[in-house]
Amino acid sequence: MKMLFLGVIVVLYLSVIALLGYKGFKKTKNASDYLLAGRKIHPMIMAISYGATFISTSAIIGFGGAAAVFGMGVLWLTVLNIFVGIFIAFVFFGLRTRKMGHNLDAHTFPELLGRRFDSQFLQSAGGLLIFLAMPLYAAAIIIGGAHFMATTLTIPYEVALIVFVGIVAVYVIMGGMRGVMYTDAFQGTIMFVSMIILLVSIYASTGGIVAAHTKLTELAPEAVKIWGGAGHQGWTAMPVFWSPLWQQLVTTIVLGVGIGVLAQPQLVVRFMTVKSGHELNRAVLAGGVFIMMMTGVAFVVGALANVYFFENVGSIALIAADKKTDTIIPLFIKSAMPWWFTSLFLITLLAAAMSTLSSQFHTMGSAFGRDFIENGLKIKVKDSMTISKLAMIVAILLATMLAFGLPLFYSEGTAIIATGTAIFFGLCASAFLPMFIGALYFKRMSATAALASFWFGLGVSLFSLVFIHIKESKPIGLCNLLFGVDTLIPAMQYLDPLILALPISALVAIVVTLFTEKPSDTVVDRAFKSIG
Repeated sequence: MKMLFLGVIVVLYLSVIALLGYKGFKKTKNASDYLLAGRKIHPMIMAISYGATFISTSAIIGFGGAAAVFGMGVLWLTVLNIFVGIFIAFVFFGLRTRKMGHNLDAHTFPELLGRRFDSQFLQSAGGLLIFLAMPLYAAAIIIGGAHFMATTLTIPYEVALIVFVGIVAVYVIMGGMRGVMYTDAFQGTIMFVSMIILLVSIYASTGGIVAAHTKLTELAPEAVKIWGGAGHQGWTAMPVFWSPLWQQLVTTIVLGVGIGVLAQPQLVVRFMTVKSGHELNRAVLAGGVFIMMMTGVAFVVGALANVYFFENVGSIALIAADKKTDTIIPLFIKSAMPWWFTSLFLITLLAAAMSTLSSQFHTMGSAFGRDFIENGLKIKVKDSMTISKLAMIVAILLATMLAFGLPLFYSEGTAIIATGTAIFFGLCASAFLPMFIGALYFKRMSATAALASFWFGLGVSLFSLVFIHIKESKPIGLCNLLFGVDTLIPAMQYLDPLILALPISALVAIVVTLFTEKPSDTVVDRAFKSIG
């Protein structure tokens, strides 16, 4: 009965996905359709697609699992997600991005920056960075979806991974941006309904809202017993200021992701898919509510899972999940929820992962195909869509290989999904955000300043990952090989690379702008036409 119900649910879900993907395929006639859905997407579809792309298994499985360790402090990320990721992004970035994208006839994020600064090299370098770095983020999403499939269906992780990637690859490659956004909207709706059910269930299984939070507070000694030396003070309190756990929570999870969202290529491009700025304004409320339900519920469930497992198993969530944070939410669903919801939530997690993964595959393909191969290498083809599709296949293979390897690369207990997401978000913020702000608001900013900001932001981020930030520098091993230590600056070993790289990138952008010639009036006038 259970397997029959699951089979019917999966078949229905995949049938709708196939139908929407086919609809996108039929409406895709040219490069503009394939890359930007013809710039005619309805604001509600855009808002849900933006939210579904933003929120994936990295939020529900990855950061939900991290909340089981850090506690309710992770909810500060929800605050930043709504204020920065929706309000600031739509109002102060989205409106200008949409208009400037139209003015410059830009179809990708690197192309927008390249044409704004009249630099083909900038477009090519940006496209190559996205193609090389985004597979890490995509692999994190794949891991989350595959873990839940493997846990729920009791199948090998490797089998779940291949099936999962294969399904997404088909409709992304065929349907382009229309297929991605149509399926995103459907998947986002499923996610929203399921998270409401999950929120009600977590409180029902832990004694109600007040009782659940009281019990979580009373469990503080258990957290202190395990992580007290690293600064933990309980799941309803922030870690000790500047302790290792505080630095990880505040600088990596909250700030790294909360700020990094502003420079996410797969999100920025969505601003260029709608017809007018008025439609972007209409999308703000829907996007904010969606993000609140997705992240807020996941983080609350992750933290309160400690109460559930302590009462029913006698141990906190991380121990019950065999010290694997990325399996905490799947284990809670399987243990605490009725069998029919486990089946429904499998579809929810598939929807969450697919909606983000499809956008990542599309973004990697367009970045490598249009921005690097066509623009950088000057390889011209009759059909621009073909080169993007071939580039997507390469990106998909690269992300899949990383998804196989990352669980072996990181040590036991590491939040792989959250870590991979935070690295990519921080990298994008450091390399792209200062020049993106300059592109939209400062006519005086030059191409030289944009490139200098890009290289310094990227360089400092990579240096920190390899030689300072202990979570990466230790497993990479290059720092130990060269200098005999796992980190060059022990006092900063838990400080996210973004905290160092982003200010330096911004400072370089300002200084170089002041000492270089301004862009030509022709370039500036074209970019800022009707913007001011």
